[in-house]
Amino acid sequence: MNFLAVLIALGVEQWRTFAWRDAIARTFVRYARDLERKLNGGRREQALLATVAAVLPPVLVALAVYYAARGIHPLLGLAWNVLVLYSVMGFRRFSHAASAMVEAFSGNDVVAARRALAAWRGGYTAELSSQEVARLAVERGLVDAYRQVFAVLFWFAVLPGPAGAVMYWCVHLLAREWAGVAPGEEDTPLTRSRALFGEPVRGLLHLLDWVPVRLTALSFAIVGDFEDAAYCWRMQPETWKTEEGGVHMGLLLASGAGALGVTIGGPLAMPAGPPRMRPELGLGDPAEPEILPSAIGLVWRALILWLLVILLVTLANLAP
Repeated sequence: MNFLAVLIALGVEQWRTFAWRDAIARTFVRYARDLERKLNGGRREQALLATVAAVLPPVLVALAVYYAARGIHPLLGLAWNVLVLYSVMGFRRFSHAASAMVEAFSGNDVVAARRALAAWRGGYTAELSSQEVARLAVERGLVDAYRQVFAVLFWFAVLPGPAGAVMYWCVHLLAREWAGVAPGEEDTPLTRSRALFGEPVRGLLHLLDWVPVRLTALSFAIVGDFEDAAYCWRMQPETWKTEEGGVHMGLLLASGAGALGVTIGGPLAMPAGPPRMRPELGLGDPAEPEILPSAIGLVWRALILWLLVILLVTLANLAP
């Protein structure tokens, strides 16, 4: 049933995006902000309480509805799993945003590619070169594919019903909402207060990422250049520990870049002042616009590999 739920959810998501899905995320973010306003008093106990109050209710509701629906009929339990997975996965966001940039580059329209990157990633893009746009697109694509697809699928498969998928989705959104001071961001009393408040949920996200990020990196290596991906995995993640996502994302990006045979990271243009220097990850020449279709293909092949594994596990569970 897990395999069927994942397959249907992915198919529906590729077919169409319904507006209510984004409304669910916005509602949860508003709830998180309300909790922060009420509970952020500068104490770790308050931060722990807010994390539990934000994550536990959605997980319990998702699990309770699943068992109630499955108790009526197994197909209702399947339908609920599909609905939840569709609500929390975001493969379409990655694939369609990357495809829009491929189309812009194919028409030599760097301005349109910058706009597509800004709409997808945010941040400063006004004067980025085509190479810089491609590099940031590969980085964002690999991270988004992990956060919004592979990690969600892992926890969906590990915990009963849709509890794992909802848990990871909530924790990821909370960690992003209660983020600390991002690299290159000004350190203020407000950002320091939020950094302290978000410590428990960021620690929880770090734990939740430990296994699936390595499985995803291994998947990239298997479906790409295994030798280069394995070398980058061993040698490069620690250099990324002070960047966004820390060592976990460094491991993911290093493996993905190695599997593609390109270099990502490096200098990042800022709106004012000199560029922010970041470590380089991967091997080979810097990522160019021509690599974007290969990056999309790498993620698709890794997803197919995961689906095959989920199918095999499902069949093994059905065997007498």
